[in-house]
Amino acid sequence: RRFEAGEYDLLLCTTIIESGLDIPRANTIIVNRADRFGLADLYQLRGRVGRSSKRGYAYLLVPPQGIMDAEARQRIDALKRHGGLGGGLNLALRDLEIRGAGNMLGAEQSGHIAAVGFDLYCQLLKEAVSRLSDHKSSLPIPVEITFDKTSFALVAAKGRTALGIPAAYVEDQSTRVDCFRTLQRMIDVSEVEQYRAELRDRFGPLPDCVSSLLDYTRVRILAQKNGVLRLNVREGRLIMETRKGLVRNQWNQVPTLFHTDGAGQLKEVADYLQNMG
Repeated sequence: RRFEAGEYDLLLCTTIIESGLDIPRANTIIVNRADRFGLADLYQLRGRVGRSSKRGYAYLLVPPQGIMDAEARQRIDALKRHGGLGGGLNLALRDLEIRGAGNMLGAEQSGHIAAVGFDLYCQLLKEAVSRLSDHKSSLPIPVEITFDKTSFALVAAKGRTALGIPAAYVEDQSTRVDCFRTLQRMIDVSEVEQYRAELRDRFGPLPDCVSSLLDYTRVRILAQKNGVLRLNVREGRLIMETRKGLVRNQWNQVPTLFHTDGAGQLKEVADYLQNMG
């Protein structure tokens, strides 16, 4: 109250102020170790200043370059870039890209928009309505897919292959989100190859992470067409489960992959599924 009344010129506090504190005379905020905050937190903290006719200033203190992790650097850059009218929407889209969309229907709250999100929710809703209406659904059944050598990220951990669309390749956030939605809606392999050519024509040669994301989409589509319920690649072994049980090779064994890297395994699994059909 004394700070609000002007008796004190400085308020030292925690992030509790992000919960709607409105003091028009406050025109400067300094956030220590901003790299430790989420994008939503930083957005709310920045909004505590500049709430009157006076210009507001937000100083974000971060460690020297090279110490911050990649995601923290992306969050800071996003906040610096989007500060004008409509910045909230752009920040929300960027945050969705950085953290992932999560599983809307389960406990997991981190993931990737290409695999889960609003489109998947709508698809599940249509299937549920179709079952309740006693109509046969023509929508493909979602497949649980995991590769231990891939990661839905722009910068993958050591030994993993990244799957994503970097901002350096497609600069506009909404366009990148549309790319993910387009991939999620695909139901035929031919669509993937056509889209591969379209991306190359619009934005130039595909980065490895984008090419691998398209291969992942191929795997998903082919797995759905072959009635695969779960597909798991772990330690070089391809474990696929259908309603009839595990898929085995001619020697009645779980297939073993020749490739040891994520990009190669995606292509190999896609070829295996293609031959199954």
